[in-house]
Order: sequence, then C-alpha cells, then structure tokens
Amino acid sequence: MPSPAHPPEAFASALERWFAEHRKDYPWRQTTDPYAILVAEVMLQQTQITTVLDRGYYARWLEQFPTFEALAAAEEDEVLRAWEGLGYYRRARNLHKLAKHIVELHGGVMPREPSEILALPGIGPYTTGAVASFAFGLKEPIVDGNVARVLMRVFDDRTPIDTTEGTKRLWERAKTLVRASTKPGDFNSGLMELGQTICRVSDAECIRCPVKAFCRATTPTELPIKSKRTVITEVTERVFFHRSADSILLEQETGNRRTGMWKLPALPESDAPPTVLHKASYGITRYKVTLWVHDAPKTHSMADSHRWIPLGELGDLPMPAPYRKALHAVMRAADFQLEA
Repeated sequence: MPSPAHPPEAFASALERWFAEHRKDYPWRQTTDPYAILVAEVMLQQTQITTVLDRGYYARWLEQFPTFEALAAAEEDEVLRAWEGLGYYRRARNLHKLAKHIVELHGGVMPREPSEILALPGIGPYTTGAVASFAFGLKEPIVDGNVARVLMRVFDDRTPIDTTEGTKRLWERAKTLVRASTKPGDFNSGLMELGQTICRVSDAECIRCPVKAFCRATTPTELPIKSKRTVITEVTERVFFHRSADSILLEQETGNRRTGMWKLPALPESDAPPTVLHKASYGITRYKVTLWVHDAPKTHSMADSHRWIPLGELGDLPMPAPYRKALHAVMRAADFQLEA
C-alpha cells in the first residue's frame, strides 16, 4: 500500500479528481475575490455552513459591505448589527479593523504574498492559506478540524492534535501535499469537503473515500486524538426587563467579547429575585448559559452603561441573539409590540 507522502502527487491527483466531480457549489467557491473569500472564512470560524448560508448572513454582508472600503467606512454598531446572530462578535470587530488597515496601508487591496497576508492584524496561518490558495491559486496549506481529521487518519497518527508535536505534523503534511497539487484551491477545498461528507467524526464511509488506497487507518473513528477534553461549564445569568411607555432600559456591554453590544441589564443581587418573566438557555464556547429574565426590581440604580432606548431604535442596535430572542419573548407575553 503506497504511503500518503510518496508520491504525494498521486494523493493530490486522486483528491482533486473526486472534488471536481463532487464539489458543493458554495458562493465563495464562485469567486476569486480575496475580500469575499476572507469574509466567508471569518464567518465559518466556529459557525456551521448552513447557518451562514441558509439564514442569509453571507449574502447580506456582501450586499451591505461589498468591499474593504465599504466595510472600513462603516460604523462599528452597523457592523455588529449585521453580524448579529453569528456570535463570537470579536470576529466582526477584527474584520472591521482589518478592512481599515488594508484601506489605509494597502489601498484597499489584499496583499498577495503569504508572508504579507500573515502579517495583517488578526490573520493566522489558516486564513493565510485559505486566501492565498482560494483567491490567488498559491500552494499554501490549510489545517482546520476537517483537514486535521483526514490527515491524522490517512497517516494513522495517534499524536494528540492539540499538542505542539501534533500541530507541527499536521501543517508539515498539509504543506507537502498541497505543494504536490495542480490546483491548490481545489485540493484544500477537497480536503475540507472530504472531512465534511465522508471522513466524518463518528461515521467514516471508507468505502466511498477517494484516497482510501493511501489511508493507513485501521480504526478511523478513534482518530484524531486530543489530549484534553472540553469541559462544559454551566453558568446562570439573571437580567431584568424594565419598560416605560415607549422605551426599554438596556445596558451596553464593555470589557468582554461583546463590547459595544446591548442587552437587558444585569439583575442586582438580592435575597428574593423579582418575578421570572422568561427562561432560556444557550451555548457559547465551553459554557452552557441559563438566562433568566426577571421583572424589574423595585429599586435599582442607573449605571453609566444603562440607557433608555426608544422602541423605534431597538432594531438598529446590535444585540446578541439570545438577548434579542428573550426580549421578543417577554414583549410578546406582555402584548407590547417590538420592531424586529
């Protein structure tokens, strides 16, 4: 049985042939515009493809901010509002800052050289490889979760992927293989799509695999291995709902991943919390959050971060999706109309 690394050209060729026949027609695969590709890659970090596409985030973003110049000229509130529902809002802020940097220092044009792309603020090795290969056709590697799974199985490597040695091996192998390809963008996309559709986490369809002749794995679903398991931490969050005839009291977040976003104000600690109006739960990274919305306490102080927001402005304010859903639920229960 041939080694995946010898000859790497055969591995790359087999994968490229399969991808040419089975590729999914995502919109970011229909362009070589580095800005459009960059937006897709940032959105797809920690977010499923179906969320980005089926809910229209990608199309709406490019319609609202079609170029680096358009994004750089936007206000942060506008950017965060457009991102609302995708979570991990630091991605939107970083993309906004990057657009300003490219406009100011590169005339609104994404650099072509991988070293220059990597030097951009907020850009790491994966995004560098994605833009370089998908937009410019350069033989630069990428490693994401799907690629890591495919490569560790192909090489039957039990080195934990979350260790320095495991990361080093993955990038070295990805680099060797993409440099043997004839269409690096298709090769990299093929690696990811193979992991998404065939070489899946718990259901590897080895019989359908286009590179099964190269694969050494005997128990593929045991790979890849991680040295640490993610521990889910349960968190309780209590907020309160306070309204006037035409406004709602909100709080602007500072000093965390949602800086600049708006939410229902945090409930002051008390021995007997006010009446519960709504309960919901949501997940974020390694946390499972239970969100309790209470009636307004009888007395509370107005913090500098608090502000009465007229109903007509609520739709334009950036607000994390769990809070907007909770707010809508409370308003519906109170039969109080709220604009989307």
